[in-house]
Amino acid sequence: MTDTYNSNLEAIALTKIYPASGGHGGGGIQPIDINLKPGTFFTLLGPSGCGKTTTLRCLAGLEVPDSGTIRLGDKFLFNSANGANIPLNRRNIGMVFQSYAIWPHMTVFENVAFPLRVANDEKYSSDEIKRLVGDALQTVDMSPYAQRGATQLSGGQQQRVALARAIVRKPSLLLLDEPLSNLDARLRDDMRTELKRLQRQLGITTIYVTHDQSEALDMSDQIAVINKGHLVQLGSPREIYFRPKDAFVAGFLGSVNLLPGNIQNSSPDRTMAKVTLDLGVDVISHTPHALAAGRVVVSVRPEAIELRKPGTPQAHGFNQFDGRIIASGFLGYANRYIVDVGGQSLQVATSPQVSFAAGDQVALAFSQDDTIGLMVSEGEPTAGPAVS
Repeated sequence: MTDTYNSNLEAIALTKIYPASGGHGGGGIQPIDINLKPGTFFTLLGPSGCGKTTTLRCLAGLEVPDSGTIRLGDKFLFNSANGANIPLNRRNIGMVFQSYAIWPHMTVFENVAFPLRVANDEKYSSDEIKRLVGDALQTVDMSPYAQRGATQLSGGQQQRVALARAIVRKPSLLLLDEPLSNLDARLRDDMRTELKRLQRQLGITTIYVTHDQSEALDMSDQIAVINKGHLVQLGSPREIYFRPKDAFVAGFLGSVNLLPGNIQNSSPDRTMAKVTLDLGVDVISHTPHALAAGRVVVSVRPEAIELRKPGTPQAHGFNQFDGRIIASGFLGYANRYIVDVGGQSLQVATSPQVSFAAGDQVALAFSQDDTIGLMVSEGEPTAGPAVS
């Protein structure tokens, strides 16, 4: 890793609000704080229109924030207090967009060389261009294609060219805006691995925008979950998945059962609390985030639930109640069941060796530590579909 890549990124109270039009609410981002160590792979995750791309565009200099600061290393890229705003072409940032933006009339070599030829802050000799482009193409395993026309490339090869062009000037920051969304599923998985390898090899701080939860969990060191312009939770993939902050985060990160109920007493962080579910049963819930007495939602991942024969004694440290299988499916690596519990459908994922049939009575058991008490997210569903 070179010093070129050894830059931390800090954004404080970064805000960009788009005014409402036609009587509808405006978009953008509310004050967001980000502090990334050098070499971090950081993902902005959320549904369409949540503000993740707006955040990326503000960091890149494609949008002017309303307020806040952005600092890369020891240089302020934006500071609303003193009016500082370094333009995009002077921020030393590499970018890859969803469309790749490959020039069809140029060879692979010339596509990658383009940022060097048009740079206005530094002049590159022909030998320097040849060396830098050669290094970039070698990094993405595209050296044999240097003289090939861009229109002769596959989707995956075009993405590699776009990556080579983004890193050819050895940027301090790499920004990737849904770069895998145009690829088919198999190629997307391959390129996910390749992107991780490249980022680790370069050690470059990377910000990745996606709405794909699997991509975020697989690739990231840190994830910021954004909803309606607010940064809801920031943490490692495991923290976000196993200890979500609220029902929105739990529901957005993979499949989950959300069971509404009431907690009788306020609960400080990281304690166990008794919750009376609307299903009419009590469970002991882990509360990694502080909860006030009253309405809460309990999150249980499908893979955390074990299916047992009715009448099986309840194990210490487990919650357990009865249900009835109403549907099942075989996924190869797992069996997927829909279980009716008091008129509500719960999803359960078991090993493929566990076999039950529709209509079977079962006991559902899950660890108290995997039973997560959460705040109810405004406007978010807190229950599965009712069973008629």
